[in-house]
Amino acid sequence: MPDPFYITTPIYYVNDVPHIGHAYTTIAADVLARRHRLIGEEVFFLTGLDEHGQKVQQAAAKAGISPQEHCDRLTPQFQTLWHKLGISNDGFMRTTDARHQAVVQRFLQELYDKDLIYRAEYTGWYCTFDERFWTEKDLDNGRCPDCQRPVEQLSESNYFFRMSRFQQRLLDHLDANPTFIRPESRRNEVLGFLQKPLEDLSISRPKSRLSWGIELPFDADYVTYVWFDALVNYISGLEYLPPQPSVDRWWPATVHLVGKDILTTHAVYWSTMLMALEIPLPRTIFAHGWWTVDGEKMSKSRGNVVDPYAVVDRFGADAFRYFLLREIPFGQDGDFSHESFIGRINGDLANGLGNLLSRTVTLIQRSCHGAVPASDPSTVTELETGLQSAAQALIHETVPHHVQRMEFNRALEAMWGLVQLGNQYIDKTAPWVLAKDPGNEARLRTVLFHAAETLRFLCLATYPFMPDTAREMARQLGLSYDFSEALLKSPVVWGDGTSGATVVKGNALFPRVDAPAPPSPAKPQSDTSASSSKDEDNRIGIQDFQNVELKVAKILTAERVPKSNKLLKLQVDLGAEQRQIVAGIGKKYGPEDVVGKTVVVVANLKPAKLMGVESQGMVLAAGDEEVEGLVTFKDVDPQPGTKVK
Repeated sequence: MPDPFYITTPIYYVNDVPHIGHAYTTIAADVLARRHRLIGEEVFFLTGLDEHGQKVQQAAAKAGISPQEHCDRLTPQFQTLWHKLGISNDGFMRTTDARHQAVVQRFLQELYDKDLIYRAEYTGWYCTFDERFWTEKDLDNGRCPDCQRPVEQLSESNYFFRMSRFQQRLLDHLDANPTFIRPESRRNEVLGFLQKPLEDLSISRPKSRLSWGIELPFDADYVTYVWFDALVNYISGLEYLPPQPSVDRWWPATVHLVGKDILTTHAVYWSTMLMALEIPLPRTIFAHGWWTVDGEKMSKSRGNVVDPYAVVDRFGADAFRYFLLREIPFGQDGDFSHESFIGRINGDLANGLGNLLSRTVTLIQRSCHGAVPASDPSTVTELETGLQSAAQALIHETVPHHVQRMEFNRALEAMWGLVQLGNQYIDKTAPWVLAKDPGNEARLRTVLFHAAETLRFLCLATYPFMPDTAREMARQLGLSYDFSEALLKSPVVWGDGTSGATVVKGNALFPRVDAPAPPSPAKPQSDTSASSSKDEDNRIGIQDFQNVELKVAKILTAERVPKSNKLLKLQVDLGAEQRQIVAGIGKKYGPEDVVGKTVVVVANLKPAKLMGVESQGMVLAAGDEEVEGLVTFKDVDPQPGTKVK
């Protein structure tokens, strides 16, 4: 029987409402939890709130309420958001819970009895935002090195944890366990931090300065440092939150997911605390990056904070989940752009997965009375065997490999490779043409069966990432899947799922989103005295050119736009996605002339409608008033999606 899978998020500080960073970590943890349940593992997924500390006390005072009232008001905002995002956490921690506080005090007393906590006078620079002391050499131009906020010098008597005793032991653990801190860049940061002598850690605050915290069991005039309180939640919760509470059953944690800003507290403070308590360390601490918005740091003053509630209410939870995990490698910093988000919805979700499901269900309804047909082995070609091989490799090899490494974007990229392959398969086999000739009935059944099976495999693969989407796909395909069961515990067999199922046409999985029209450029003012030439007026800077995203694309299908002798509607392969582009090349080329050509497209052009047909890019061609030829490649055949520069 496999080891139980215990995954945690940080417990989020309840001094403000939830934001995109909270959502990002929690969605990633949810994907891992759902995936491990799906393969038959026992899972405990813990999240929650850190409700003590100076920032909470100050926020409550500002609102004119008690700290507990402040926490009670904000807690439902997190819980409601997790529900909206489809988060499947098994436990929700609140550090104001008396059961958690009892564990914290027990651990404090144990360390005090071991002489690993002592009292001393201390003078240092204190950062209220981070609630921690810094030495003079730690400061960055007189500011907190973490948050860059001003610090104040404080002198007071406090209790200290002998963290310095465990520096070499922690270094040895890092050396013996290379995946303890991930990704590698974060591990290197921790190793760099440990190159300097590790100092003892102040783990108390006098009640005269901070009263909102857990009282020290050995001195009623002090409360514990918020990080000592908060980190203990990963173990304290196991004593009372699981259906059958058991620290021995669940600890050590499989994965702690954290943001990079709290890596040191987890990798160093938490690790040395556990060593002192003689408790095993978690198996992996994974620190991900931060999100900016349109290239700028999020802040209330800039008015650019992404509100997860608003995004989910407008676009749906699964679109948000998909974008956050597809857009950047997990572990790196990312940028939330409204245009990129809309592009993912329209390109990947609507034109890709949604289109594949819609056209498959529609064709089965029209040609097979709504029942998925059985495949006729005599009509199976290399197209079908290739599709089957790709689907089986995806679900049994590629996705497990990437999810295990927390390469969520690569797992999704692989899934959308199969989405693209499925759409190409339908384009190439043209079942609507087969349906016109009764002599092609056997071949038609084979094609529709393989399209439905492709969607079944995608349904199972995408469930951890987009649970509502997977459920709706299963419903439309007539599959009676219960995703609470271990559907991937055994190998998924091609041909053992959809045949005979009754499909149900539903609403579009992802309705297309109309992006706001770009503002019209200002008309140039005439200037008869201007001496500069027209060429000089039209010159652009290098940055302008670099902002144009040129990519290699392969034309998959082409057809004329009705009532136009100039426009062709193209479906093009851009590597990780498929796009629709309307090109004014119809006088030079017929549809049959361009299918299969490798061309160059402008990939970051805002969508526009030509003759009522949406175009999601531009194909480059030579010519002035009339097209003379497409820009193609002669001596090389680059892969779709390759950048052109």
